[in-house]
Order: sequence, then structure tokens, then C-alpha cells
Amino acid sequence: MHKSTHKWLITGANGNLGRRLILDLLSDGEDAMVAVVRSERAAARIEQDLAGNSPAARARVQVKVLNYTDVSALAAAAEDCDRAVHLVGVIKGDYRKAHEDSCQALIAALADSQVRHICYLSIVGSRPDAANACLASKGQAEQILREGPVPTCILRVPMVLGEGDYASAALAARAQGGTGFAFRADSLEQPIYAGDVVLAIRQAGQLALSGSFDLGGPESLPRRALFARAAARLGRSGRTISLPLGLGLLFAGLMEQFSGNPPVTRAMLGVLDHDDQIDSTAALAALQMSALTPLDEMLDNILQAGSA
Repeated sequence: MHKSTHKWLITGANGNLGRRLILDLLSDGEDAMVAVVRSERAAARIEQDLAGNSPAARARVQVKVLNYTDVSALAAAAEDCDRAVHLVGVIKGDYRKAHEDSCQALIAALADSQVRHICYLSIVGSRPDAANACLASKGQAEQILREGPVPTCILRVPMVLGEGDYASAALAARAQGGTGFAFRADSLEQPIYAGDVVLAIRQAGQLALSGSFDLGGPESLPRRALFARAAARLGRSGRTISLPLGLGLLFAGLMEQFSGNPPVTRAMLGVLDHDDQIDSTAALAALQMSALTPLDEMLDNILQAGSA
């Protein structure tokens, strides 16, 4: 699948998907990368990931510490790159800075560069007129990139499950336990495997694919059924007690009122509460991907990683 050699600018490279993308590119082909992160701590984490590779492989990855809205620094980092992957995003925090401002800066930084394609990872349900502040900001960011001069592929995904990420750790903990609680436990989840998302990003870049695509996992099922399925893979049983979403929104609203940095916000709960029934047929055809990792296989992967 992967023929041409590219140099990739990867912003937000210290996240689970960014780190996975780097290692995937290193393992297949001769592509080079510039991994952009915001802190020395994040840079050290990537360097730690690379420690097991040969000196020649490690030399293909440059790690740059900079602010995602620093146009001149981004332009310097993008020198000689021909592909960009923008993985910057938050579900809690300053949405405008993380989403819209970072996309504006990226477009400005790449104006005179050799970058010929951008892949942007977004969230299913994002659109500029969304009632949810996070999804609306993501939608605005998508629009900024679509209106920019560099052809862009926007991949909107639901819950992503991959070895070592927060969502997978939470699901593994739930599978190990007995009775648990969830807001609106009958809401539909359609998790997609992190490896499939990385492949989709690579395919989008290789094909220089433009457009917006929703890409969900192979099964849509109620959240309580997902918890039960994960527990069953461990030979366990569990019960999920559903709580009204309104209760969570009330709690989050109080946290927002009395805390400068609340652990949960109403917008965050709104992103996590959804009914995903995504038809990925068009996306898979455009990305030239034949299949997605089955749910039981992805559950086994993350559960085994969690117990290692």
C-alpha cells in the first residue's frame, strides 16, 4: 500500500495516535518525520519510544518543541516536508486556541512550504453550527483547513481504542470490575481501533485524498453492551447501572462554576454522549482500505496490553 517516500510534519505528535503513527512509519518504508510537541516532557516521551530503534531509524525522526500557534516556528519545522498530519485537539480546555487558532497558524505556516497535503483528525458530529462548544470549534477548524490553499483530508472518528490510551485503560478497568455506573448507558458506541486510524491517516497522505469522511468501527452497540463485551473477553461478568445524563450535566455545571479547572465540563460530556451509527463504506473506498479490525480483536489487544 505504501510506495512513495514522504517527509511528514506531525503536530500533536505526543498523543497516542501521533506516537503510534511515528513508529508505524518507521517500521515500514523510509519516510522521515518532524514530530512537533509543546513541551520538553512530551519530546522526551517520543525519544523514549524511539530508543529501541536503530540509529538510522531514529535519525529519520526530528522532534521539535514549539507552540502550535507560532507561525514562524511551524514554518521552520515544516521545511522540506511534503505531508502534514494535524493531531492537535482537546475535549476540555481552550477550544479556540487548540482547534481554530492552531489550524489558522498551520495554514499560514505552510503557505510557502513544500507541503502538498494535510490530514486532520476530527470528531464525529463536528460542524460549525453544532450546539456543543467543542464540536462547533472542531467544525470551525475543519472549515479553516478546507478553505486553505493546501488540499486537506478530514477524518472524523468516534471513540478510538488502542493499546496504552486513556479510553482503553478506562474500558479495561471497567471490564475487570463488577458493577459500574455510566451516564445514559444505552447510548451507542462505535469504537475504532487505533491501528486502523493510523492506517487511514497514512492512506490519506499517500493518496493525497481531499474531502471529509466519517470513519467508525465495524460495530455499533450500546455502551452497556460494550462494557459487557469487554468483561466477557476476560471471562468476567459485570453490570452497568445507567444514570441520567442530566445528573452529569448538573454536576459538570457546578464544577464549572466553582472550579477554575473542572475535571469535567458540560461540553466534554456532550462530546462523550452520542449515538454513533456510522456507515464507513464511502470512507473505506476512498482510503482504499479493505476492512477494519473486528471489535473482539481490538478488545483483546487492549485488554492484553493492559494486563502486561
